[in-house]
Amino acid sequence: MSSFQIQALVVSCWLSTVDSDSCACPHLVHMKKFNRKTAHYQYGHGSLSFPAAFSLFTPHLSGLETVMGLYDQTLEIPCNKGAVKAEDALITKWKYDKGDGLSGDLLVRKKTESVSISTTDEYKGRINMAANSSLLLSALKLSDQRTFTCMVVVGLDIDEYPVNVVVYSEDFCLCVLQLATCIAKDANPAANITWLKNNKPLVDGGKGVSIRASVQVDPVSGLSSTSSTLEYSATKEDTDAQFSCSAQHNVGKELASSALTFTITYSTENIVLEVIAPEPLVEGDNVTLKCMADGNPAPTSFNFHVKGDVIPVKNMDTYTLTHVSRDDTGEYQCSLIDNPAMMASKDVTVNYLDIELSPTGSVVKAAGEALELSFQIDSSGQSKVSWTKDNVKLDKEPEFTELKYSDSGRYESDVKMGALSKKVFFDLVVEGAPVIKQLSKQRSEDGQHKVLICEAEGSPKPSVSWSINGTSLEESPFLNGKVTHKITVVPTINLTVSCTVSNEFGVDTWTIDVSSRKYSSSPDADQTKLVVGVVVGLFIATMLIGLAYGICQKKSKQGSWKTGEKENGSSDEERKLEEKVEENSQKAEV
Repeated sequence: MSSFQIQALVVSCWLSTVDSDSCACPHLVHMKKFNRKTAHYQYGHGSLSFPAAFSLFTPHLSGLETVMGLYDQTLEIPCNKGAVKAEDALITKWKYDKGDGLSGDLLVRKKTESVSISTTDEYKGRINMAANSSLLLSALKLSDQRTFTCMVVVGLDIDEYPVNVVVYSEDFCLCVLQLATCIAKDANPAANITWLKNNKPLVDGGKGVSIRASVQVDPVSGLSSTSSTLEYSATKEDTDAQFSCSAQHNVGKELASSALTFTITYSTENIVLEVIAPEPLVEGDNVTLKCMADGNPAPTSFNFHVKGDVIPVKNMDTYTLTHVSRDDTGEYQCSLIDNPAMMASKDVTVNYLDIELSPTGSVVKAAGEALELSFQIDSSGQSKVSWTKDNVKLDKEPEFTELKYSDSGRYESDVKMGALSKKVFFDLVVEGAPVIKQLSKQRSEDGQHKVLICEAEGSPKPSVSWSINGTSLEESPFLNGKVTHKITVVPTINLTVSCTVSNEFGVDTWTIDVSSRKYSSSPDADQTKLVVGVVVGLFIATMLIGLAYGICQKKSKQGSWKTGEKENGSSDEERKLEEKVEENSQKAEV
């Protein structure tokens, strides 16, 4: 086998709609001349260049960008596929091919200056330049099917980006164009060529695939050149697909071309509205509406429908609502400027949470009165409420039909709705004249003293005073309007002691009797002495009663003539004995 080479000629492909009867597609590429020394193809109004020196087998793909527009509509013709940054360009100029090697100027924009329209022919009033340097061509005609060139001056470099325009009507059909030609030259025997899409072989006769191959033999050298042309029915799913070709020979290794991605243009079929906002969205936040379409090239201008108003936005796909409020809750829409019927919508909810509590702050009421609470919640969703008193959780919202001193404290409500929460509180103070609830006495631990206890309630905190002086004064903390005061006394005589409580609203006094009796050091010893005294007293009483009974029996046997006297005497003695027994019994009890 001698050497062989692969060269490829490529044009862009697209989805096209033309007249439904003929459904004919224009051939955009016509091969004119190939210069073997410079590896330069001339075709139509453009060219494809290859490296000046080929290796033994050098595949290469290139193409002319093509865009398609709908008849009588506006077409955006990109400048270098939108890669040119307007702020970097010193001069951006658009021109078009008039034919016969002539060109016509359309418009120009210099840096820091506005667009200047220079055309005076059929394009006057139909052209403008977008912010991204694209050419906007309105009211498309069939005569607009030609090449438009964007010329950009950046620094010292001048670049030109030709774009072919195809105009189609509303009647839709699929155009199948010649996609590429792959050539393997100077082989013996002839090489076989395979087409690949995303590195997977394409088969002639497959869906949308037509491959035509031919072999030519050089009459001088006898070497064979294989040519393979791929025709492919492209769809929008083929965007970013990579096409390549490879050559196989029964002698030598397989050779492959570099991959090429084609520009596939198609109309917008779907539009989506995206809401960009904080989560949760609350009053005062900003909301950005973003409209996205799946056409290629994608639309750059949209209508935003905001609260009944239609707001057109040119060369942008977003619209921002600032400092939203609950009144901004609702449905928002966006649509294409050149096709308002294609529309997308999205609901926006501005969350809010308002709490109203009455009364709030410091609340002072009298004991026994009622306190009515008013608690209202206004929110955009379901909320949860919890109550605490002095940081202790309550089972339900507090109710006060008859205030008690123990109702005093800080009441706080915590309301939550999702990530939103608010708190309100009030401090309740219940006031009233002090009242003594109990006045009591008890022995001290050593049994030698009396401890007097005065329990009272009232608010503000009542002061406590006693009618006698005592020791070991002790006072409990003032809690829930209650206070307990204790003193220790050693009475030398029987006393009546008073406890007086007072505050700014009134006074209350109670008294208690305190005896001067002394007690042993131990309550158990006192109890033992008491039991022994009772037993001894009963024993003595029994002996005396028995003795008296014996005497009475003896005297009764001496005669009955003194019975009346003895009976009276007996009664007196009997009475004295009873008094003695009673006296002993009292001592025993003490």
